[in-house]
Amino acid sequence: MSSRRGGGGGGRSRNPKDLPRDQQISRKVSWLLRHGAQQEGLTLGKGGYVNVQDALNTRALRTLNISFAELRQVVADNDKQRFSMIVAARLDDASALQSPPVEKLEAEAFDPIPESEEPRDYLIRANQGHSIKVDAEGLLVPITREAGNVPECCVHGTDEAAWRLIVKSGGLRRMGRNHIHFAAGLPKGFTSVVDGAEEEEEKEQPPVISGMRKSSTVLVYVDVDAALEAGIKFFVSENGVVLSEGNEKGFLPYEFFRRVESRKKRGGVLMKDGVLPEGAQVNIEEWEQEVGDVDRGKKRGKGKKARGEKARVNDDSRDTFAGM
Repeated sequence: MSSRRGGGGGGRSRNPKDLPRDQQISRKVSWLLRHGAQQEGLTLGKGGYVNVQDALNTRALRTLNISFAELRQVVADNDKQRFSMIVAARLDDASALQSPPVEKLEAEAFDPIPESEEPRDYLIRANQGHSIKVDAEGLLVPITREAGNVPECCVHGTDEAAWRLIVKSGGLRRMGRNHIHFAAGLPKGFTSVVDGAEEEEEKEQPPVISGMRKSSTVLVYVDVDAALEAGIKFFVSENGVVLSEGNEKGFLPYEFFRRVESRKKRGGVLMKDGVLPEGAQVNIEEWEQEVGDVDRGKKRGKGKKARGEKARVNDDSRDTFAGM
């Protein structure tokens, strides 16, 4: 079984009940492990893991009557590798925190611990995308020059309406989530739209499976080296998503944007080397007012589609269920 993507772009269903069952399960599990654990009575432990039986016992997962077999299959088949599952007895093994996918949970891989069919014997986590408090140790790997794991490419995908608000707010903001999300390359089928791009940008990058929506029409390339030099921390998740908390105010200023492209128009460079587009200006008060108006409109049940989507431009919480 192959888990198809349930969120993002024009493919998002208005009614989750219309989705295939594997997507319904993936969305529920994503919400629980990324955002809803505390309100469901769960506490994320070391490495962001919770006991599988405890997760299955929550009201959120009981509403779908999810079986352990279905959960294992969704973890194994998820195209973006959003989840990890390990044998609970191996949690104290540091190597297990960066765990193998569930399909590799075979007896010989964890000898002398036999494979079990009891959910109580396993732990599960979301690999990234949290809005609830979680200890990054064992969950995320720091990106440092010393470790030699600075990505050659670091890009945030968004859209034109969102880009306008990114400029107005002065940069990318993590807002509802713990981190701003980036991809360490472009999704399969993406190419640079810039004519005469620098040679380093033309180098073919391996396609990424997570970190960016395939519907993204604006690509924000980030200078990670410069940001690290300025003291901004970056991490990488087990499924290859690049993450940053931003600066002390929780955002990544546009001065670290190496280049911004529009995929809708070939050669459409929207920003280069952190220089604002002509006529554009940062206006935090106006941005806050616009975002506040949208939030109030959502509470009244108005403007969810027309205004809500674009206003969450630099807010990765728009991917609550099945985004990155």
